[in-house]
Amino acid sequence: MLITHIGGKCMKRQIIDTISSYKTIIIHRHVRPDPDAYGSTFGLREILQASYPDKQIFVTGEHEESLDFLEKPDQVTDDQYEGALVIVTDTANTERIDDQRYSTGASLIKIDHHPNDDAYGDLLWVNTQASSVSEMIYELYEEGKTTANWQMTDNAARVLFAGIVGDTGRFMFHSTSQKTFEIAGDLIKYNFDRTELFNGMYEVERKLLHLQGHIYQQFVMDDNGAAYIKLPQELLEEYGVSATETSLLVGSLGNVKGIKAWIMFIEEEDQIRVRLRSKGPIINELAKQYNGGGHPLASGASIYSWSESDEVIAKLKEICE
Repeated sequence: MLITHIGGKCMKRQIIDTISSYKTIIIHRHVRPDPDAYGSTFGLREILQASYPDKQIFVTGEHEESLDFLEKPDQVTDDQYEGALVIVTDTANTERIDDQRYSTGASLIKIDHHPNDDAYGDLLWVNTQASSVSEMIYELYEEGKTTANWQMTDNAARVLFAGIVGDTGRFMFHSTSQKTFEIAGDLIKYNFDRTELFNGMYEVERKLLHLQGHIYQQFVMDDNGAAYIKLPQELLEEYGVSATETSLLVGSLGNVKGIKAWIMFIEEEDQIRVRLRSKGPIINELAKQYNGGGHPLASGASIYSWSESDEVIAKLKEICE
C-alpha cells in the first residue's frame, strides 16, 4: 500500500500563517458527506472562529439531513469568495468537491488523507496514514495552539470526535493508530455528551433495519470471500429508503465470516452508486476504473448500467482469488 505524507510540521505552519493573513475563509468538503467530512469542516470552523473572532469563517455544501445532529452548512454568497481563502478537506479530487465555487477564491488549500491522485491547491497537506481528516485538523490545532494561540471549543471537540469515530468504524479499522487514540482521549476531556453523539451516529430507523435484513438474506458470496448485493430503485422504494440512507448499511456485510471484500450497488436516478469495502484486498484501484477512487480498503465508484455491475463483480472476484 502506497503511503503518502505531503507536508508535516512545516506545511502545518504554512497553513496557519496563510489562515492568519485572510479575513474571509470558506471551507468545502466532498459531496454526499459523512461524519469525517462534517467533523473536519465544522471542527476547523469552530476552532478558527474561537481563535480569530474578527474573521468571517464559513462552511459550504449541500446539507445531509442524516447529519443534522452535528451541524448545518452556512449560506455563502458569490461575492464572499472575492479575496477569500478556500480550504477543502477530506476530498481527493476536484470532481468530488461540493460547491464548485471553490476555485473562485484568492487561494486554495487541500487537507486530505486519501491518495493524492489529484494534487490540486496552492498548499497541500495530505497524509494517507491519518485515520481521518478530523484527526489531521486536531493536529493542525495543536500546532496552532503553540504558534498562534489557537483555541479549542466544546463543539469543535464534539464534531472532530464524531469524524474520527466515523472514519475509524468506532476505532475498529486498521487506520486507527496510537495517535488516533491519544487524540480521541484529548477530545473527550471537553464538555459534550458522547451518548447523545453516538445515538445520532448509530441509531437507525426500522425501515433501514428491514432493508438490512434483506441484505443479509440476499447477498451473494463466492468461495474466495468476494461478495455483493444489488439494490435497485424499486427495492429501495419498497422499503421506503433513499439511496443516501443506504450509506449507513455499507459496513453490514463486514460481519460475515469468511468475507474478504464486498460491493453494494445502489441505483439512483442517473447512475448506480458502487460502494466497495474490504478486509484486506486492495480495492481502490478497481474503483478508479469506474469513475471513482478512495482508500485502499474503502472506496466508491459510479456505473451507468446493471451490465457494468457484472463486470465490477467479476473483477472483484479476481482480486479476491
